Amino acid sequence: MINTSCIVLGAGHNGLAAACYLAKAGMQVTVLEKNDVYGGAAISAKAFEGIEANLSRYSYLVALMPTELISELGLNLKLLSRPVSSFTPSADNKGLLIERVAGEKTRQSFIELTNSDADFYNWLNFYARVEKIAQVLAPTMLEPLKDQGEIKSMLDQIDPAAWNDFFVKPIGQTIDESFESDLVKGIVLTDALIGTFSDGFDSELLANRCFLYHLIGDGSGEWKVPKGGMGAVTKELYEKAVSLGVEVILNTEVTELQLNENGIRVSSLNGQSWQADYAVSNIAPSKLANLRGETYPAPIADGSQIKMNLLLKKLPRLISGHDEALAFSGTFHIDESLSEIKAAYKAVCEGRIPEDFPAEIYCHTLTDPSILSDELAQQGYHTITLFGLLMKASLFDESHDEKKMQVQQGYLAGLNKYLIDDIYDCLALDKNGNYCIEVKTPQDIESSVGLPRGHIFHEDLKWPFAQEPSEVGAWGTETDHPRLFNCSSAAKRGGGVSAIVGRNAALALLKSRAI
Repeated sequence: MINTSCIVLGAGHNGLAAACYLAKAGMQVTVLEKNDVYGGAAISAKAFEGIEANLSRYSYLVALMPTELISELGLNLKLLSRPVSSFTPSADNKGLLIERVAGEKTRQSFIELTNSDADFYNWLNFYARVEKIAQVLAPTMLEPLKDQGEIKSMLDQIDPAAWNDFFVKPIGQTIDESFESDLVKGIVLTDALIGTFSDGFDSELLANRCFLYHLIGDGSGEWKVPKGGMGAVTKELYEKAVSLGVEVILNTEVTELQLNENGIRVSSLNGQSWQADYAVSNIAPSKLANLRGETYPAPIADGSQIKMNLLLKKLPRLISGHDEALAFSGTFHIDESLSEIKAAYKAVCEGRIPEDFPAEIYCHTLTDPSILSDELAQQGYHTITLFGLLMKASLFDESHDEKKMQVQQGYLAGLNKYLIDDIYDCLALDKNGNYCIEVKTPQDIESSVGLPRGHIFHEDLKWPFAQEPSEVGAWGTETDHPRLFNCSSAAKRGGGVSAIVGRNAALALLKSRAI
């Protein structure tokens, strides 16, 4: 039996962040990780045999990680801005280019696409509202939970209609009423659908929650590219934890968690066991319940995305005539008009793979070529990540491999509609002569990094404020046991690569310890 002050279950970025804060406070901390690498889904990996390209395999951009948290832990992270927010090709061989700071070039692009600048000004007005909301909400993510009434009162002072438009009414309806173009509406809506199965009009407002998490980060909502890949983020957290005396043990799968009023006992598959005063869980709540010998009370929600990683030997040229290096330097949307999103959602609800494949594409290497070897970078190679929306795990429960190939072909065909160069002619080959394509269904994601049903948030996102009186003043990381805390993505304020919930779980633990 090994004694320690605190056990952290899982060495994902939130688990490592919690370990750092607890160790800084003087606690002896042991982190147990079942895989042979730390980082969870926030890792980099050489996905293609014989190819020196270190791809961000699952998570790929950083928006929510607060500057304050980076400063508190003294992390040496470089998060790089992209010059372009997004590019969206249209069915009539035009395209909408939106600069990170929308200016005259963006206005002209709206005019070319829609024959009007009305949606350009709608865009500026809409995102000015969102930025004000972000400036109110972002600081509260690092504080004890505020009551939703208090949050509403804070928002009422800067935008009296904000609460109704973003917290009461389905976000799809708000977007539909705010813009004229079907394509523009869809582009805006996509931020509400990342990892969330909805068409934006759901009565549970799942899409609203997702929209907030994707647009309030650090008060600006800007999505940045981590220099060195996503693995650089968790490498910094890991090295900081180790420097503070944290013991991180890999290849150690926990099989049982026994809790009592005096402490916690943890047993592992390899026969080792630990006795701790506290535990912090960076694993999904359903898996934690299993370790406690309990039945998880809620149904496990399906993940709803396809993740594709590609390595290109050259960027494809666009039928629209836009500079491909500029178009791919932001978020590249395909088949994401509002009507296409609704049609895809309807098909998946009926158990069918949709005819069109809404997706967004990111080219890390246009902003940060350091993830490639010098040789590949000099030859003009680029990494491409494709994130396919609305692809529920249930679609792949039967005939998994056949359907996986079907959607792979569908996404590449969808991209090809907008290209002069066939995407297959642009793909690099690995050392065995195979196309450099990696596809991850929700089932693949569960198998590799343990996310239940491939759900990237472990569960559907929660509102980032207290909804019950008992939650006010808490951190949203407490559990039913006073010595156990939750820093998984399923905790309040846990979604995305932010480390916020790791920090908040540590502060909740330290507060309870002081009482």
